[in-house]
Amino acid sequence: MRLSFVSDIHGNIEGLARVAERVEHLIVLGDLLDYVDYHDPAGGILGTLFGAEKVRHFTALRTRGDFTGLRTFNRGLWESIADPAGTLAEVVSGRYREVLAAVGPDTLLTLGNVDVASVWTEVAGDTLPYLDGQVVEIGGRRLGFVAGGASSRPAGPRPPEDQVWQPLVRPAAEYRASIDAVFADGPVDVLCTHIPPDIAALRYDVVPARLEMPGPGLVEAIDRWTPRLSVFGHVHQPLARRLRRGRTECVNVGHFQRYPRAFEIDLD
Repeated sequence: MRLSFVSDIHGNIEGLARVAERVEHLIVLGDLLDYVDYHDPAGGILGTLFGAEKVRHFTALRTRGDFTGLRTFNRGLWESIADPAGTLAEVVSGRYREVLAAVGPDTLLTLGNVDVASVWTEVAGDTLPYLDGQVVEIGGRRLGFVAGGASSRPAGPRPPEDQVWQPLVRPAAEYRASIDAVFADGPVDVLCTHIPPDIAALRYDVVPARLEMPGPGLVEAIDRWTPRLSVFGHVHQPLARRLRRGRTECVNVGHFQRYPRAFEIDLD
C-alpha cells in the first residue's frame, strides 16, 4: 500500500488533478491557495483582483523586509474595492471547488497557513472536511494531522490589516492543543503537518535566506512519541529536505506548485 504526500499546491490544481488520478492514497498537507504568485505577478489571488503591477510592488516591499509598508499597502488594496470580504470569499470559494473536484472525497487533507478554514468548511466540509487534531488509520498505520500555521501573537482581536484575509494561523497554545489531541490515545506512525518542526535546517529557506514559521510543540512531540515519519511542507527551498531526529525521519514533501510530484512511501 502506497501513500503519496503533496504540499504547497498554491493554485497548481491541474498538477494536483494529474497526481490524484494515478495514486493509491493521496494526502494533501495544505496551502491550496496562492495569495501572491511571486513567479507570475498576474496570477494568484492578488494578481487576479488587482493586477500584476500591484503585485510587483507588493513583492518589492516584502523583498526589502518593509513589513510595515507591506501591511499598509495590502490594506489599501482591499479598501479600494466595495466589498472586500465578499469578493475574497467568492474567489477563494471558486478555487476550493476546483481543488475538491481535482482530488475527490477519498483524499486525506489538511490546510496550511495560507488557507481560509471557514471558506473550505463552507465549500467542502460536508464532502471532505479538513483534518486537525485527528488520527486516521490506513493499512494498520496511524496518521495524525495538525492543520495550519502558528503565530507568536497572543490570542485576541485581529489587527485591521488582517481582517479581510484570514488565513489559518493560530496562537501557539491552540496549535499545541491540536498536537495533544493527535496523541491523546497514544503514538502515531506518521505525523502530518503543514509547517515543520522547530529544527533550523528544516525551517531555513535558502532563497529568501530566513527561518520560516515552525510548529510549536512538534519537536517535543517527536521526541516523546517517536513517530516513524514526520511529513510537512511550507518551506519551499529548504536547506535540508530531510533529516533524522532520533527514530523519526523528518521529510519536507516538496513545493508542489513548482515541482508537481508527490513524496511516496510504501506501508508494507
